[in-house]
Amino acid sequence: MRVEVVAPEAYDEVAGDLLAAVVVAALDARRSASLAVSGGSTPRGALTAFAAHDLDWDRVHLFQVDERVAPEGHEDRNLTMLLGSLARVLDRVTFDRMRVSDPDLTDAAAAYADRLRSVVGTPAHLDVIQLGLGTDGHTASLVPGDAVLDVSDTEVAITGRYQGRQRLTLTAPTLRAARRRIWLVRGEDKGAAVRGLLAGDLALPATRVAQPDDVLLLDEPTSRAVRG
Repeated sequence: MRVEVVAPEAYDEVAGDLLAAVVVAALDARRSASLAVSGGSTPRGALTAFAAHDLDWDRVHLFQVDERVAPEGHEDRNLTMLLGSLARVLDRVTFDRMRVSDPDLTDAAAAYADRLRSVVGTPAHLDVIQLGLGTDGHTASLVPGDAVLDVSDTEVAITGRYQGRQRLTLTAPTLRAARRRIWLVRGEDKGAAVRGLLAGDLALPATRVAQPDDVLLLDEPTSRAVRG
């Protein structure tokens, strides 16, 4: 992985620029660009900075990497953060949201997988995926010990309960198949997880997703924690 380290105060702007650059490259190469975005606290400012760019947003198609099963508007929903961070461009982009409020999660997962394939092909090849990393080495909603880690016959799956909630998530093969992955990771408590990821520790779910040409963006305090 290519590791980039930036000052904390510059993190959001650099991350936003990085996302914009890979989307522009995709737009130059194809008629549209597909981007899957994650939740959590780290990408909030980065996605706001990304949305401030003057892109051909009408040609950008957004997907969710994962979503918690929680009521609409709940603070646990990744969508709640995403709607705020991306508010500036929501009237122009196409944004497909995971339907976790549906009574049948199996149908919701299948419908999202169908939609993904209809946009980016079969097998699904998203242009870029923005990922995070948990202290336990999870990424998306691929968490240690969950059977969803071994799902390989669909693009979207239902997880077990993690931190009190089930989730829908893109599966590991789908995340690996994307043309680009950008990892936004901040937090001194994530030093051990980053070290494991860079070392290729297969006990970490994130390692099942990471590819050699990925970009891992750290801020300086996180980088110091990684060095130990």
